[in-house]
Amino acid sequence: MNRVTRAIVLAVAAALPLAAQAHSYWLLPSSTVLSSPQWITVDAAVSNDMFQFNHNALNVEALAVVAPDGSRVAPENASKGKLRSTFDLSLTKPGTYRLEIVRGGIRANWKVDGQPKRWMGSAEAFAKEVPADAEGLEVSETASRLETFVTVGAPTALKTTGKGLELAPVTHPNDLFAGETATFQFLADGKPAAGVEVTLVRGERRYRNQQDELKLTTDKDGRVSVKWPQAGMYWLDADLEDDKVTVKAAKRRTMAYTATLEVLPQ
Repeated sequence: MNRVTRAIVLAVAAALPLAAQAHSYWLLPSSTVLSSPQWITVDAAVSNDMFQFNHNALNVEALAVVAPDGSRVAPENASKGKLRSTFDLSLTKPGTYRLEIVRGGIRANWKVDGQPKRWMGSAEAFAKEVPADAEGLEVSETASRLETFVTVGAPTALKTTGKGLELAPVTHPNDLFAGETATFQFLADGKPAAGVEVTLVRGERRYRNQQDELKLTTDKDGRVSVKWPQAGMYWLDADLEDDKVTVKAAKRRTMAYTATLEVLPQ
């Protein structure tokens, strides 16, 4: 097997463990810990493999960058290509910045003349566009939060909103080191969320033969602890389903939390 053929085989093999899953989406900052105010660049994409640009660019129109004092920072030089979006941030204040994309809406499935039909949109649009008496109508609410964090100087506390599935750091997300144990708490609508399935995947999957996922489940207090096996950028995904809906037609609510975390060497 020549080198080119071997590279193609390895690339295909790397994608196989994720074949049954939906594409992963993420924000990837050029730096997560800064000693002084400066610029960073952030990549945003939807991919088959963590932090590899191999599917689509992520739409960042809903992006919010929250400064340590609660003010908003406007991204600059934003660009959307075929495989990734990018933007720059000037971080001028000391403390921890939260980069977030928060989305919510309604999903509906039904049949028209025996053929399946799917719809996604806002609660307001749902009431106007989806027939209440549609054949086999199934409705669910969705709520997702995508985040990453960047700290200038010393880390500062992060506040939660009390809406949807959120990460309430016990260990600060910019204070993670290989060989050390970090603890995170997950909240659903501001309350500890037990039984949340949490997956952690280190980047650079392209250069190893195994996915090396870390699978965790939150305890009764909504907490999980992880001892980081090695340094690198990690993709975190947490999912929870309940029946706390706000739209009468919906039977369930699916919540997702996704974050990019950097684990530093000792």
